[in-house]
Amino acid sequence: MAKQSTSLRAYLLTRIALAIPMLLILLTLVFFLMRVAPGDPISAALGGRLTQEELDRRRAEAGYDRPLAVQYVDYLGDVATLNFGETIVDNRPVTEVIVQNGAATLELTLTAMLIAVGVGVSIGLVAGRHRDTSVDFAGRMFGIVIYAAPVFFLGFLAQLVFGKWLGWFPTSGRASPIVTFELETKTNLFIVDSIISGNWSALADVLRHLVLPATVLGLVIGGVFIRLVRVNLIQTLKGDYIEAARARGIEERSVVYHHAFKNALVPVITVIGLQFALLLSGAVLTEQTFNWPGIGSELVRYLDNRDYIAVQGIITFTGIVVIFVSVFIDFVNAWVDPRVRY
Repeated sequence: MAKQSTSLRAYLLTRIALAIPMLLILLTLVFFLMRVAPGDPISAALGGRLTQEELDRRRAEAGYDRPLAVQYVDYLGDVATLNFGETIVDNRPVTEVIVQNGAATLELTLTAMLIAVGVGVSIGLVAGRHRDTSVDFAGRMFGIVIYAAPVFFLGFLAQLVFGKWLGWFPTSGRASPIVTFELETKTNLFIVDSIISGNWSALADVLRHLVLPATVLGLVIGGVFIRLVRVNLIQTLKGDYIEAARARGIEERSVVYHHAFKNALVPVITVIGLQFALLLSGAVLTEQTFNWPGIGSELVRYLDNRDYIAVQGIITFTGIVVIFVSVFIDFVNAWVDPRVRY
């Protein structure tokens, strides 16, 4: 037991060590890509609206009059202290944008991931158990179609059917205006804040607004899990220990759900981390479609205004989150399946 614990610790330390150069490469790419365009972010965002003297003053304040190497070192130092700069168009710290709008994106993506795993694992399990039947064909076709469909198209379709025609759910926003105004925000996570304050009517309103965007985004990602669980379950059911369980007269349902299912889920843990980045990119389109006030919507707004300081800060933060999630998923995978450590 002690040897296994040491091995897991060593594996985690190795993954963290490998993540450091990956993070450095990411920061370097973001820094230089934001400076490929001619000029500087201040001129790009405010050129034509300020006098040349004011532009020069703003450039000096932001440090864009210094050598590129000095700017790069300062950038790495700021990131190390979680200082992502200040937006140009509205003079807000990028950290404030990340905290306020990032909470909305976090709420959306976590709910979407729960839906993706729930739908994908359930359908993939049923399809794998009933291989080469009409149930299997229907499950595979659903996974292919739902994964191939553009997320904004599914969003518009959901708004039309469940919002306009049936009137079951709101089609935009994170909550009703009155709830947004009255809700006491402590974490910026509306679900959590509603529960903390005991405002159950606000909680119901927030969940109704969350249903359509989270379901649309979750279904798209769920298409990956359907195929993955199905294929792994079929391969697992061919194992010798499964045949041995059947030979002992164990009921087929118990063989599938209690023996094969657990092993079939091991690769899913790894893919969850890989899909997290895709989930964030899909959240940008989903937030635009449903007018969701998340960090993706803010990123698009800053891009439209050519506020490259804000864009750089948001992309840098998102990349850091993806890297840390990848390390965490690798750790969980190694904990669940010790073979990964060797």
